[in-house]
Amino acid sequence: MRIRTSGILIVFALLSTGAIAAEVSQRQKINVVTFWAEQQFDTVSPGGKSAVAIHFELEKDWHFYASADSPPGGMNLKLEPNEQGTKVLSFGKPIFPKPGWIYDDALGKKIAVIGDTFTVYLPFTVSESSGEKTVVVDIGIVGAVCSNTQCRVPDFGSVKVEVKIKVGESIRPKFTLPEPQKSPALTDQWADYSVWVALVLAFVAGLSLNIMPCVWPVLPIIVMRLVEQAKQGKNKSIVMGLAFCTGVLLFFACLAGANIVLKLVYNTTLQWGDQFRNPVFVAGMAMLMVVLALFMFGLFTITVPSSISGKSGSGKGFSGAVGMGFLAAILSTPCSFAILAAAFAWAQAQPLGLATVAIMVIGIGMATPFAVLTAMPALLSKTPRPGRWMELFKQTIGFVLLVIAVKLIAALPVDRRINVLYFAVALGFCVWMWGGWVSFAAPASRRWAVRIIAVALAVAAGFMFLPAPKPSLINWQKYDSAVIKQAQDANKPVLMDFTADWCLNCVVVDKKVYVRKDIADLIKQKGVLAIKADTTVSDYPATIALKEIYNEPGVPVNILLVPGQDEPKRWRGLSFGDELKSALEQLKNQ
Repeated sequence: MRIRTSGILIVFALLSTGAIAAEVSQRQKINVVTFWAEQQFDTVSPGGKSAVAIHFELEKDWHFYASADSPPGGMNLKLEPNEQGTKVLSFGKPIFPKPGWIYDDALGKKIAVIGDTFTVYLPFTVSESSGEKTVVVDIGIVGAVCSNTQCRVPDFGSVKVEVKIKVGESIRPKFTLPEPQKSPALTDQWADYSVWVALVLAFVAGLSLNIMPCVWPVLPIIVMRLVEQAKQGKNKSIVMGLAFCTGVLLFFACLAGANIVLKLVYNTTLQWGDQFRNPVFVAGMAMLMVVLALFMFGLFTITVPSSISGKSGSGKGFSGAVGMGFLAAILSTPCSFAILAAAFAWAQAQPLGLATVAIMVIGIGMATPFAVLTAMPALLSKTPRPGRWMELFKQTIGFVLLVIAVKLIAALPVDRRINVLYFAVALGFCVWMWGGWVSFAAPASRRWAVRIIAVALAVAAGFMFLPAPKPSLINWQKYDSAVIKQAQDANKPVLMDFTADWCLNCVVVDKKVYVRKDIADLIKQKGVLAIKADTTVSDYPATIALKEIYNEPGVPVNILLVPGQDEPKRWRGLSFGDELKSALEQLKNQ
């Protein structure tokens, strides 16, 4: 009996092990992704419904894009069932899991992703006219899998599934089909807020705009205007205060209007921060922060015309107040806190009417403190008296504005950052000329001459530094000793441009030599492996190779490795384009 029982247990264990092995054998690992398929029912009757579950396991810190709108080229995860033989299965839309959200530095925005362990479901219906048979389905898997540093597009191939069609559908499903997720959008993160909570959040967000460092440069002018208005009587103070609040609300009304147009015409939404995806806007706001910082340092002053100070009894005072409110709202955008983004994002998930109200509530929150101050002029007497502390505070804010400018420049595409920094220095010099080279006591002709020169220099610097860089004519690759050796073993010529970010002469080489179309065409025609060898930091592989392999003391230096020649060709100057062209022409065509 014991022997018989032991034998049964052994057989059961072997069968169980075989079942587990069979399950594991269905797993496929391609690159950093492991996936396998599972059917909802063992058999499906004609006219019945079932589903295929594709399970995914990704290595740590890797993810798929969840939406075709996020990655360039639409390389989001896709499942493409391809039934072999007779078309008896009708597949519905795949059911993806709820995505997570990350900020992608390369794309400059938040994107929807799915990662770690998740399942995608493919529901299908069997044709009622189908007889009992086995249908083979190949489910193709396509998509880019990315980490924080790189993206890969592996050839996942497909998962083969055999659907058994038999009268008498299985009654025990292996899983339950979840509810379909709607197409992911950034606003999904905030769509669950209640209306009143979101409107309060929007109001608080608007209040917070008044303490943004970006707004502080104009606060002294606003306070001065309020004090002047208070001296002219309560009615005048209230009217001009309402004009200022109108300017603030006008800015948010423009945002609400833009949101309506985008929703009705283009079926998209205006999200807070969209403007910062435009490099021109980001660069412009960064330069504005630099100019305002110089103002806080006292390099120039902003004179207050009568239309703004309120001394004039004409209608200009009203228009000046509206303009000042509009400007204050604009200046708040680079420094807005996350609470503002949350309130604005919630608005996009609502119907147009409610979204418009929410956006305007943000403006009401920003305008409220000024409405209170102008309605109660006695509060202005409670403001601290000016003194040296105010000047020190003002200069401190100047440094805060410079930090914000640096943050904005860091958000620009890599190939534009350096040029924008150069322009910031040139702009600072021009502002210094404007405010420091002549005094107000100097003759008007001299003042205007200096300021015209300053503006001309700023415009010239803009034309020099701000245009978007042209794409390189040469397909440069990063320095990699293994890639270079592989090219040499294949008798392929290698051209290495040793450069560094701090090397101005290296920039000259790029602009004088490698912008030439004839050289770029020869590099392509001769099959030359072009290497951009970065030696900016001492421990970079290219830096070590420059010293230890090629015995060169510094950059720029350009080296051409010619198959069959022990000694490479070297150029250490700036104007070697013709010599390089001659050397390339002597190479064999690939």
